[in-house]
Amino acid sequence: MQIKFTKMHGLGNDFVVIDAIHQDISLTAAQYRFIADRRLGVGCDQILLVQNPQTSNVDFRYRIFNADGGEVEQCGNGARCFARFVLDQGLTDKSVIPVETNAGNLELSLQDDGQVTVNMGLARLEPADIPFVAAARAPSYSLDVNGESYEVGAVSVGNPHVVLAVDDIDSAPVQTLGPIIERHPRFPNRVNVGFMQVIDRGNIRLRVWERGVGETQACGSGACAAVISGITRGWLEPLVVVHLELGKLVVDWQGIDQPIFMTGPATSVFEGTIQL
Repeated sequence: MQIKFTKMHGLGNDFVVIDAIHQDISLTAAQYRFIADRRLGVGCDQILLVQNPQTSNVDFRYRIFNADGGEVEQCGNGARCFARFVLDQGLTDKSVIPVETNAGNLELSLQDDGQVTVNMGLARLEPADIPFVAAARAPSYSLDVNGESYEVGAVSVGNPHVVLAVDDIDSAPVQTLGPIIERHPRFPNRVNVGFMQVIDRGNIRLRVWERGVGETQACGSGACAAVISGITRGWLEPLVVVHLELGKLVVDWQGIDQPIFMTGPATSVFEGTIQL
């Protein structure tokens, strides 16, 4: 079976994007792992599928598979690449594109400068909605890890995130602490782990250990989660620039009953065909 794909990235968070409208795509977890393998396959953090919608009020269905072969609910950087892909491939001529995901519907807006704004929907802060084991909602929680206690924020933006504040992300224990917290028993569906350095009330630096992937160069949903956690903890203003390894995202969140807007770039790298 030969599959046509496009390699894309959002600030270094890289994707294999597959048109599953004009190709018959039914892959196993092992095949997704093969595609994502950086030595044997194409290499990527996630594989994105573009499918026909299952409901009438959206234009496409958007599915995300991590490098470990597991399907996940949400990916903000991937959503921007999804919008760029369907426009570049002639699958739509719209500048505002409604899509459905496993976490609910998204609205993707292509800007005149080529950037993409994603309406990520509402933040979910109730522990049961994240999901996170806690007695009640709070701006932060104490999380015990290997005998140490960490003060963390917890939020879902369609997928679960935990956010730790650090003095300097360059020396943050992303590679050691990230995988341990990812599988912490208080997060029954595992969790993405953000390490946030607050520069001032309008700027943060961020690194993210992504569930099922490892550390990525950028994480759109992680940027949204970090900003939400920083706002609810009283550290940030509603509009924040998130500085990542290869660039920046802008996150706008005006409060608990308002949607999250994330704006950033999406870049096509090359097109190809892989034999499975």
